[in-house]
Amino acid sequence: MLDVRRLAAVDMHGVGGTRRRRRLIRAEFLLSGAGCVGLGAWAAAAAASPGWRVAGAWVVGVGVNYAALAWQAALLSRPGALEAELAGADIGSEIRRYSYLQFWVVVPLALAALAALAALPRKRPPTSDRAAGGSSVTPDTTDSGYH
Repeated sequence: MLDVRRLAAVDMHGVGGTRRRRRLIRAEFLLSGAGCVGLGAWAAAAAASPGWRVAGAWVVGVGVNYAALAWQAALLSRPGALEAELAGADIGSEIRRYSYLQFWVVVPLALAALAALAALPRKRPPTSDRAAGGSSVTPDTTDSGYH
């Protein structure tokens, strides 16, 4: 499954990982999101034909995808977050992989839905003590003063 956070991280880092690139990519995501949503909403509202309304709605959906990328870029802009996300990664391989996967941005709401799914809390698997039928409560070995 496409990891929207990873896509944003790889795009923000690029080949060199410069601060300038990080800022430019974050600005690209923000401006593209706002621009697509605004332009698409205007086109859909002002359209005289159903085809143009659909095209406007499609552009809004693409803008929502860019908004999801902008959200991830904002999270990755915290000190050390981008480095932690890409720790141990083969950047060249990641760039090649995500160069193709980034085309999902043109599928309306696809990246937004994937980012929302990734943000949902996950159920934790049971610990080995609980799975074995043991108790997760440890006995209190402190002296309570009563004998």
